[in-house]
Amino acid sequence: MKFSDLGLSDKVLAAVEAAGYVEPTPIQAQAIPHVLARKDVLGVAQTGTGKTASFTLPMLSLLESGRARARMPRTLILEPTRELAAQVQQSFESYGKNHRLTVSLLIGGVSFAEQLKKLDRGADVLIATPGRLLDHFERGKLLLTGVETFVVDEADRMLDMGFVPDIERICKLLPFTRQTVFFSATMPKEIQTLTEQFLHNPVRIEASPAASTAKTITQRLIASGNKPWDKRETLRSQIEGATDLKNAIVFCNRKRDVATLQRSLSKHGFNAGSLHGDMDQSSRMATLDGFKNGTISILVASDVAARGLDIPTVSHVFNFDMPTHAEDYVHRIGRTGRAGREGLAISIVTKADRKYVDAIEKLIDEKIEWLGEMDFTSSEGEDDTAADAKRSRRGGRSKKAKNDDQSNDNRQAKSENKPSRSKPKQSDNEPASKPDVAKDPAPRSETKRTAPSQSRGNNNSRRNRDRDDKQVIGMGDHVPAFLLQPIRPPKSSSEGSETAE
Repeated sequence: MKFSDLGLSDKVLAAVEAAGYVEPTPIQAQAIPHVLARKDVLGVAQTGTGKTASFTLPMLSLLESGRARARMPRTLILEPTRELAAQVQQSFESYGKNHRLTVSLLIGGVSFAEQLKKLDRGADVLIATPGRLLDHFERGKLLLTGVETFVVDEADRMLDMGFVPDIERICKLLPFTRQTVFFSATMPKEIQTLTEQFLHNPVRIEASPAASTAKTITQRLIASGNKPWDKRETLRSQIEGATDLKNAIVFCNRKRDVATLQRSLSKHGFNAGSLHGDMDQSSRMATLDGFKNGTISILVASDVAARGLDIPTVSHVFNFDMPTHAEDYVHRIGRTGRAGREGLAISIVTKADRKYVDAIEKLIDEKIEWLGEMDFTSSEGEDDTAADAKRSRRGGRSKKAKNDDQSNDNRQAKSENKPSRSKPKQSDNEPASKPDVAKDPAPRSETKRTAPSQSRGNNNSRRNRDRDDKQVIGMGDHVPAFLLQPIRPPKSSSEGSETAE
């Protein structure tokens, strides 16, 4: 089957032919006719199969008739990340070069004023992330009542990022008669429930089994110690030992580990860059452009680069950290082996990661081969020596030396302050039994009474000692002053009248 058999317009076919594509992928061949027929579509396909063109090409054909009005877009595409939104915009610009359509991009990290200018001119295609879209709507700068086609791309990623409540709210703002298209690589129960709520008699398309990996990707596991320096050494050995490595993406679970690993690789002479969600938009786009044009050969990234990024020439993917969710593994290794190319995915596994490996193998229904033996030992002593040397350079002492000195001081203090076990000999004049406290109370310790009163002066301490020598009965010597005042007898009525006269 060719693109000319799918019912696309002549302008779109000319753009596709200029891009060098002849035959559609399975997901494109099945989805494009249904989108052209304005039916609701639920597409499930693994990454790298061309889902983006499955809705961009038919949307361009449908938008050839009609015109957008100010602040009322005709089509709306939701993407989970800024990078995916920018990539879809590039697809529209590439395939829509023969059209005179206005494409507006609403993402974070960009000035509101620039985005408002495009909205005021009228947007035929609006590509947005959920948060920024709702910001414009709440400011009264956007109306969604004119949307004809609504696309949710990477729906499972929307679920992972907590965007499902925002999607539900956006769907309620759209016209009831709209066309809705959902695309996802996996189909969790939550997404299934969402599609049943907002899609009307959708056409379900599965170009490949859900959560499956491409056959062009060679998957391998390699064991490593649990310490970060062990994993960094293992990663460097795999990169240096790869003979056909053109470029690679290294995935970490945490953003701070991305920056640490990138600095480590750069220190060892590798051409590495970093990409994570805390970077500003200009830096993120500059890093992606550098990786695409070859100025950066190793990209250390968080899961922000795991979904939908179309970089066809990625030869290797390394999982520095095993993903805690098995579905993320499918998306990560899907960055390589795209468009029929061969790819290699190597995951560094520690002893604590075995449960994640079991979950991944259960999801993809495939056993992953190990590179070498499953040796999880750690070079712990080497790092302790390096850490001691680092502390000495800072002017401090090593942790081991501090612990040894502290233990010696504790033993010496215990030997000096160790009380004698022999009990003092009892005097012959002392009674054998304890005195009766009620009849003859023992005097209180002067140290406990005088210690807190030393700051009050010698008079207070002398008064306290005198009071302690006496047995206290009732209120003792302390009588409130109002009780010591004399009681005056009340005046009679006759004396009062004489005084008045």
